[in-house]
Amino acid sequence: MTARFDRWLPWIYSLPMIAFVGLTFAYPTLSLLTYSLEHVGRSAYLPTTFVGMANFGYIATDSLFHRAIANNLRLFLCVPVLLVLSVVLAQLLHDRPRGWRLYRSLLFIPYILSIPVVGVVFGYLFQYQGQLNSGLRALGLEALAADWLGSPAFAMPTIMAVIVWKELGFGIILCLARLSSVGEQYFEAARVDGASWFQVLRYVTVPQLIPTLAFYAIVELINMLSWVFSYVYVMTLGGPQNSTVVTEFYIYQQVFQNSQIGVGAAAGVVLLAIVGLLLALRQWLSQRLAVYENE
Repeated sequence: MTARFDRWLPWIYSLPMIAFVGLTFAYPTLSLLTYSLEHVGRSAYLPTTFVGMANFGYIATDSLFHRAIANNLRLFLCVPVLLVLSVVLAQLLHDRPRGWRLYRSLLFIPYILSIPVVGVVFGYLFQYQGQLNSGLRALGLEALAADWLGSPAFAMPTIMAVIVWKELGFGIILCLARLSSVGEQYFEAARVDGASWFQVLRYVTVPQLIPTLAFYAIVELINMLSWVFSYVYVMTLGGPQNSTVVTEFYIYQQVFQNSQIGVGAAAGVVLLAIVGLLLALRQWLSQRLAVYENE
């Protein structure tokens, strides 16, 4: 009897947390699925009408939703840039040049800044009459001045550059943490054999960082889907000409501006499904890489 009780004891202690997680995540998720199948009035507390898959049919034919998904896919291009820069800069810092602690701090500080603060600062910086263009004009480079946030051709690449600047510190710290656990003898042996800096990077550093880079890539892919609303809202409000609308902003527009709660919920379900697939991919990669490390 005592052995059986001991087996259930951890679950008994975990009940408050299980209940909290259920209320925090399970109930909102269930409500999201329910609203996606209904026509909801201007308030979620008003009577609803079951419409089946009509909301999903609407977003399937909505060109604005297609553009939002396309913009999220464009943001995926930030991930390989982040991976490459993280590996190169982590290797440079791992070599401990003079002042490397200061450089490490400067590279990590953007990651801990609030996204709205970053958006506001860069919003002023990239205005047509902002500091960047003023500096270019002062240097006689008027031809390089552009409407970075007001032009459909430049708005999304500008946001992508800001995201890379902010997220880079996380990747660098992850790579440095991994490299600190790698025996220094591997790097010394490569240098003794005459390997150049790039050869050490390719044949020693990168193989050691594969599990870390896989984790970082999946995390950033999820961020590019479900963590970019604040950048778009603060810097461009989805413009110009809807060129920076992402899925999160589309949901915000449908629910809070157009009072289409069911349509917004349907878009949320699609976003949740994609993130769920990425989480499943992350779990699968973790298992495969665990086998790779043990071989």
